[in-house]
Amino acid sequence: MVFTPKAAEASTPGAASPLMPERCVDHKNKNIRKEKWRELRQKKNKEKREARKKRQKVREELGEDAPPVLQPHTIETLRIPDVTTVQQDDLETQEADRLDEFGGYFSREAEPRVMLTAGDFPSPKTRDFLKELALVIPNAEVRLRNFSSIKKTARLASARGFTDLLIINEDKSRKVVANGLLHVHLPDGPSAHYRLSNVKLSAELRRIKEFTHHRPEVVLNNFTTMLGHRVGRMLASLFHFDPEFKGRRVMTLHNQRDYIFFRHHRYEFKDSKKVALRELGPRFTLKLRSLQKGTFDSKCGEYEWIRKRHEMEDSRRKFHL
Repeated sequence: MVFTPKAAEASTPGAASPLMPERCVDHKNKNIRKEKWRELRQKKNKEKREARKKRQKVREELGEDAPPVLQPHTIETLRIPDVTTVQQDDLETQEADRLDEFGGYFSREAEPRVMLTAGDFPSPKTRDFLKELALVIPNAEVRLRNFSSIKKTARLASARGFTDLLIINEDKSRKVVANGLLHVHLPDGPSAHYRLSNVKLSAELRRIKEFTHHRPEVVLNNFTTMLGHRVGRMLASLFHFDPEFKGRRVMTLHNQRDYIFFRHHRYEFKDSKKVALRELGPRFTLKLRSLQKGTFDSKCGEYEWIRKRHEMEDSRRKFHL
């Protein structure tokens, strides 16, 4: 490599780069540099707004002959392709769905019944969270653990005719907050363990008086891989397969970057063309930690999938659901 004066000038500490204009680095004062960067960002944002208005004006003039809307580049659009992506018309996947543990639910043979519980001596907020989940999920009942283990609780729930068991875990070491959700599909599994976060109750959203007892519509978004397809079917089996559209309630389970966002809304029809969504709550976020065959067994259970952070999360554009 030949060392030239230009190369020496470019390698000089403090020299301006293409990403950093010279006027922003000439000043040794940190506050002045921040102000320069703020002005530069405002200028770029203004140029983007003007370009967006110009493209919108061109589309309005051209009408149906207008060019398509540009797709922004995000982590989702730049996602690394997954070989296990499920196609809608895949006959092999449809046959596997018919024979899996949730085939009876989707063929409307067994009506779902859900048992809700938590650890011993749950906090007041966790008790309120369980009560709201019982209002949101049809045929759900809140029961006390009575110091019984998870295996014993699952056996008792199955013997009493429940099809699913939900157990809320709390972190009592630092703060008494709900931080985990265990979902056991009865009687033969599978069992899914989620990290639970960002819990907001309906009382915090000031929507608690707007609940109705109509069975909700369930919407699953962006569960594209084989693992995501299986998790989506498992979550859908919690709700009744016959929604009552008269109640205008909708449960949305939206997967984005392996985070599952739970939202509870109600449709509000303003006229024949416009419709709005009014959030009723509760809201929370789930992230899958493990999926286990059969009912939950922490010692001898066989895992279908388990999250290994340092091995799996080697790229920001790689997702599993």
